[in-house]
Amino acid sequence: MTMNAEYQKFLETKKTHVIESGFEVTDNDLSPFLFDFQRYCVRRMLKLGRGGIFAGCGQGKTLMQLEWAKRVSEHENAPVLILAPLSVSEQTIREGTDFGIGVCHYSEMTPFDRIVITNYEQLENIDESQFIGVVLDESSILKNFTGHYRRELTDKFKNTPYKLCCSATPSPNDLNEIGNHSEFLNVLDAQDMRSKWFVREDGMNNYRLKGHAKADFYGWMASWCFVFENPADIGFIETGKKFILPPLHYHLHQIETEPQPGMLFAQGIVNATNFNAELRKTKQQRLELAAKLARETEGQVLIWIKQNEEGEILRKLLPDAVEVKGSDKDTDKKSRLLDFAAGKIRILISKAKICGYGMNFQKCGTQIFVAPDFSFEDFYQQVRRSYRFGRNGDVNIHLIITDTMQNARTIIEEKQRKFEEMQREINRNVNEHDYGLLNDYTYEEYRDDKVFLMKGDTTIEIARIPDNSVDLIIFSPPFSSLFTYSNYIHDMGNNENHEEFFKQYAFLLKELYRILKPGRLMCVHTKDLGVYKNSSGYTGMYDFTGEHTRAVLAEKFKLHSKITIWCDPVLEMQRTKTQRLLYKQVTSDSSKTGIGMAEYITIFKKWEGNEADWEPIVNLNRENFPLETWQRWASPVWMDIKRTDVLNGSEGTAQGDEKHICPLQLEVINRLINLWSNEGEVVFTPFLGIGSEIYMAVKNNRRGIGCELKDSYFATAVQNIKKAEAEINIPSLFD
Repeated sequence: MTMNAEYQKFLETKKTHVIESGFEVTDNDLSPFLFDFQRYCVRRMLKLGRGGIFAGCGQGKTLMQLEWAKRVSEHENAPVLILAPLSVSEQTIREGTDFGIGVCHYSEMTPFDRIVITNYEQLENIDESQFIGVVLDESSILKNFTGHYRRELTDKFKNTPYKLCCSATPSPNDLNEIGNHSEFLNVLDAQDMRSKWFVREDGMNNYRLKGHAKADFYGWMASWCFVFENPADIGFIETGKKFILPPLHYHLHQIETEPQPGMLFAQGIVNATNFNAELRKTKQQRLELAAKLARETEGQVLIWIKQNEEGEILRKLLPDAVEVKGSDKDTDKKSRLLDFAAGKIRILISKAKICGYGMNFQKCGTQIFVAPDFSFEDFYQQVRRSYRFGRNGDVNIHLIITDTMQNARTIIEEKQRKFEEMQREINRNVNEHDYGLLNDYTYEEYRDDKVFLMKGDTTIEIARIPDNSVDLIIFSPPFSSLFTYSNYIHDMGNNENHEEFFKQYAFLLKELYRILKPGRLMCVHTKDLGVYKNSSGYTGMYDFTGEHTRAVLAEKFKLHSKITIWCDPVLEMQRTKTQRLLYKQVTSDSSKTGIGMAEYITIFKKWEGNEADWEPIVNLNRENFPLETWQRWASPVWMDIKRTDVLNGSEGTAQGDEKHICPLQLEVINRLINLWSNEGEVVFTPFLGIGSEIYMAVKNNRRGIGCELKDSYFATAVQNIKKAEAEINIPSLFD
């Protein structure tokens, strides 16, 4: 098999698919209570073994997860655990009974029970080794990157073979929150997901989807989860017609507050800091209005409160109302919530954290918020307890605010608008894209008497370069999976892990050795990579530079020398926002601090043939290269390299794409070219980017060859090099 054929075979293995670790069932194997779209979802999740059902409220997630759990437990002859909010546990048990699926509480589990349920608060008391599978009901609990439950759930069930996540809001605030679900399900580490498809804006956790990554990212999601608001979203048009949401009406009630002494008008808008204080000042007015609305309403009413004292006042104003509090016994909570769901209680008073998630209150057509706050997810979930498929009749939402709470309302409305836009975007894209990187590209080239530039996969297109024809190689490779620059399968940044990167890189190294002249040098820019606790379980560094050196030496190159490029730790801290470089961390616990990360130029030599036949490099002399310059360049640490001395700019950025990171400074390239090549010789870079190496080659009276896969970078490189060509005349590449 030729090298090209071997390489193509390797590329096929990069078409990453989620490993299907489950088993297959037919529609006839599943419960007759399931709709056709629900059977479709359950079958796919069973085959995957680990996946997510992110469906709108009222789509029957409870029945789907029960059926999934039943089939897993039967197939493996072992129990499956369901984790759910406290308020949902009893409802799930009752629904299971209705559908002929037995479910018991964890505290009552016997060796014969196969589906067991408990609430998240009991997580630390659970022996996960008892279960072959786990279901996270309302899995949006994973959304918080630093949350206690996210880390504990991910660690505790890391080795559980079967996993299912169910939620209507898997990423309520930010698209990249989906990575927490992916990590829990063992699909892809959250940090790796962000590195692969997202680019960080200002701030530690502010990420956006790269422009070129859209199709690949959504296709990847489609490979392991379902996302839909209606069955029609996933192709079940006829069934979708049965899932029609009821009319929804919002009613705003504003209470005017009294101005403070000496003030003509009331205090301006409140923020999250003084919100609770404002609630206390206006509670009597707000609660009296809520009670009045409840009395005037026919049918069931659900009143949402924020503070315990609000519940106490409302019970006096509404003697027939029932309150469910956090301090109530679990059995009392479950009983009262189920009675309300069944229509046995007319007025229920409670909080979002108690019954705002998972409960089905479709008999209730009126909700009253005595004080909507800044949490959109809570608000969305609360409204959805009534506003759901299966509700007969309108849903009326009453919002009681003061004139000083307008910003809370505005913030909620803006978050709702963004969430709905994001959900529509996710629904549309996940259901339109199949996972798979682009395998085809259009080859282009630009050549004249000075340079030869190729657009394509450098490992393939390098075959156009003759053996032993290049005098100097300079490049900065993709740093394993740190950045993904395109959605091409050929992109070496498009790898799942370090191992896959070095497998692909080895093919290129063989070619680089082939084209380099005997006795000549290859200069490679690298740096080590951070390792983060949230993805790896520890904080530290990955020795990418060392691994890279070992990979190059494995391909017959010999180690020649190594240069350390000093980097300012203050600038690194400002750029990366890393805690390990903060001074306050040193003074609080220095064991958690680190050292700034340098960059390196590692030089390798093609030691082949007879030394006497090697072409000498005689470019430098006492006139053009004084002793003091040599003493500075000969230093193992280059202290005088400016980080901003790069060929970079807005033109190197595709719309919606990441800003091109061009860490190899022009002065570094300049020194390497002058040290290790003669005028008129050929400089090659396999990762052209926006053209830095060839730009400096032209500036130094060399000829240049480069290859770049990404369209926008190639176009920018051509323009940059044309600028350099216009300033200097050098011998033809093909003379």
